[in-house]
Amino acid sequence: MPDFLANLPTTTIALAIGAFLIVTLLQRIPVIGGIVRLGLSLVMVAVVAMLLTERMPFDPVLSGIAERFKLGGQEVAGDETRLRMSSNGHFFADVTLNGVKRRMLIDSGATVTAISQRTAAEAGLKTDRSIIPVIIQTANGAVRAETGTIAELRLGNIVARDLKVVVSPAFGSVDVIGMNLLSKLKSWRVEGRTLILTPNHPQAVAAD
Repeated sequence: MPDFLANLPTTTIALAIGAFLIVTLLQRIPVIGGIVRLGLSLVMVAVVAMLLTERMPFDPVLSGIAERFKLGGQEVAGDETRLRMSSNGHFFADVTLNGVKRRMLIDSGATVTAISQRTAAEAGLKTDRSIIPVIIQTANGAVRAETGTIAELRLGNIVARDLKVVVSPAFGSVDVIGMNLLSKLKSWRVEGRTLILTPNHPQAVAAD
């Protein structure tokens, strides 16, 4: 018996086997079988939809699809860039770093903008060499990080140049916009479920 099965309670294994046998038998009944198959298909669609919804905020490809079908949460209105709150209660933005597209979490609790090693590599970022290590406090404790400078970051009608960032493998695949960018804006505020960012000098938004 595989190890993962050996670690399961006997009752759990028995219930799983029983459920499998019942579903198999029901599928052989003409009318009920069709209903069971339809139910299983709906469950699978629901699971896939749930997984995509959870992953979409972090994935620029999925967020691009959502934007095409008007499901995205980012728009430029006048001098403002507006971000709608995602289903998990956070705000995410479609950003380009040195021309590289990324989906970034907006975190007012982060002092400095933080990016993953993969994002840093694709954006051509060269980290600064320092004898004194940089220690960043995260939700999982203190981590060591390297510093660098993004030549250009674009978010809606916002453009930030020579933006300082920190890079660490401890960030995983998550990229975060911190207060060192937000503090440079004319204003930023939350109204209901919308984050409103107003730059000092709004920039034209390039067409996709």
